[in-house]
Amino acid sequence: MVDIVEESWNAQGYIENRFKNFGKGKYGRVLKMARKPENDEYLKVIQITGIGLTLMGGLGFLIYWIWTQLPSYF
Repeated sequence: MVDIVEESWNAQGYIENRFKNFGKGKYGRVLKMARKPENDEYLKVIQITGIGLTLMGGLGFLIYWIWTQLPSYF
């Protein structure tokens, strides 16, 4: 039976080895270029997302309304 402490050390070593070179590969370049957005950029993204959600919801409601009302005309 494997000792729980030894199994924990093996799991920790595996995790450390997986993330040791995380910032050096192709993901590292992306992380180095990333930055926190300014307030105006953040607000613009929220506005665009809100408009998109509203349009998609309106379109979905319109399709639902047509789908439920159109059969009563025939």
